[in-house]
Amino acid sequence: MTRTAFRKNLSSNDVGSTGGHQGGVLIPKGETDLLSFLPPLNPDVKNPDSWITCTDEDGEVHRFRFVYYNNKLHNENGTRNEYRITHMTAWFRGKGARTGDTFEISREQGQPGYRIRILRAEEFTDQDDQPPPTRLRLRGWQRVH
Repeated sequence: MTRTAFRKNLSSNDVGSTGGHQGGVLIPKGETDLLSFLPPLNPDVKNPDSWITCTDEDGEVHRFRFVYYNNKLHNENGTRNEYRITHMTAWFRGKGARTGDTFEISREQGQPGYRIRILRAEEFTDQDDQPPPTRLRLRGWQRVH
């Protein structure tokens, strides 16, 4: 089977260490491969969403909300036009995720659920899991090849 995976370097906002309220992990509209990897959402509906089932490295099952906040397209005074995965902060905290760690979401072709894990910044072990050089700090999502 073919495994598809995406990774995001976690920010302070993602892991809830800023003390502010956040609307979930952002998925930029330009991340078309990642958006097609997640369930389809109908933009003709205001704020469409889908609950995704994810299993972490400990075998625990979690449900996160994948949502397209699109009130800018539906309300005259709307301001939001963005994709997010929400309901993750408690899981990040429970796993001890910190700024600089990496979140990974993956799925085997033909399987219904997703796999998730946290890669610790200091614990990358094989060549595919090497963090970027210190002088180059990648942000956002990357597809794992």
